[in-house]
Amino acid sequence: MVIGRWRPEGAKVHLAIVGKGVTFDTGGYCLKPPSSQKGMKMDMGGAAMMFSAACAIARAGLPINVTVYAPMAHNDISSTAYHTTDVLTMRSGTTVQVDNTDAEGRLLLADALDVAREENPDHIIDAATLTGACVVALGEDIAGAYGTDPELMQKLLESGREVGELMWEMPLHMPYMSQLKTTIADCSNIGGRWGGSITAALFLKKFVPDGASWIHIDVAGPAGKEDPLDHLGKGAKGYGVKAIAALARRLCETDD
Repeated sequence: MVIGRWRPEGAKVHLAIVGKGVTFDTGGYCLKPPSSQKGMKMDMGGAAMMFSAACAIARAGLPINVTVYAPMAHNDISSTAYHTTDVLTMRSGTTVQVDNTDAEGRLLLADALDVAREENPDHIIDAATLTGACVVALGEDIAGAYGTDPELMQKLLESGREVGELMWEMPLHMPYMSQLKTTIADCSNIGGRWGGSITAALFLKKFVPDGASWIHIDVAGPAGKEDPLDHLGKGAKGYGVKAIAALARRLCETDD
C-alpha cells in the first residue's frame, strides 16, 4: 500500500483518493486467454491516475488536504495465490468468498477504502480499470461513475466535461446486491453475468461507511484504449488526472 499526503496550510476540506494498482493481471487461476492479457500492464491505471492527480494538485498549490492510497499487487499464478472458492478475511473483518480470481482489483480497493475511512475524509473517490462490463455499457471513450453524493457527482461530471475526460453516472441499483450473497462468507467477490460493473460498485460500497460522500469511477475503457482519445495519445492515457485535479479546484471554491 503506497500512501501520499498533501497538507497545505489553511486547508479545510479533506479529499481521499484511491486507485487500483494491479501491475499485471493474468487473471490468476481464472486465467485470461492470451489475447485478453495484452495491455494488462495498464491495469494499474487507477493508481497512476490518482497519484498523478495528487501530484498535480500539490504542484498547483491547491488549498485542499489530499490523501492518495495506491494498493499494489501482481495478479498471477503461484504457490501462494488464492483459489476459486477460497474465503478471505478483509482488513475490515468482512469475509469474502473468491468466486473469480480475475475479480481481484475490488479486493485491493476494499482494503484501501477501509484504510481511507479511518481518517474521516470529507470525500472519498476511487478509480480502477475494474470491469469489462463497463466497457460494454459505455465503450472505450467514457468512464462510468457510481456514487452516494449527488452534489459531488455533479461536480465530478462537470469537471470531466471541462477537461475533455467524459464520465457518465451509473446506477447503484441496490437490488443487485443480492447477487453477492453466499452461504460460507459475508459476500462473494462477483455477481451474476449481467450488470457486472454495477455489482462491482456495490461490492465496494460495502467497505464505505454509511452516509459517506463516495464515488467509484470505472475507467476500464478510456484508461487503456489503444487508439488515441481526443487530447490523449495512444496506449496508456493518464486518463482522469485532469478531471480529479479540476474537481479538487471546485471543492476549494466551494469551501471559500
